[in-house]
Amino acid sequence: MVAVEFAPSLRRHVDCPPQSVGPGGLRQVLEAALQAAPELAHYVFDDQRAVRKHVAVFVNRELVLDRVRLNQVLVAGDRVLVIQALTGG
Repeated sequence: MVAVEFAPSLRRHVDCPPQSVGPGGLRQVLEAALQAAPELAHYVFDDQRAVRKHVAVFVNRELVLDRVRLNQVLVAGDRVLVIQALTGG
């Protein structure tokens, strides 16, 4: 299974506990995890189903740079963390 966790900054909008989903492409994994809290998808994806600019996705502690295709293949044991990318000045 692939572990998917949404950071507290996103869960404050819609609670979604950590999920364990089957392996597959990153998009498939994210979509499967969001089935537990479909309302959270609006905070993660834009209207074109790309990852929003203010959201960062990490796979095994590495930032995912491709926000559109999300075709990175994940295998059992991988970990996905979705956080709100905060900026400041």
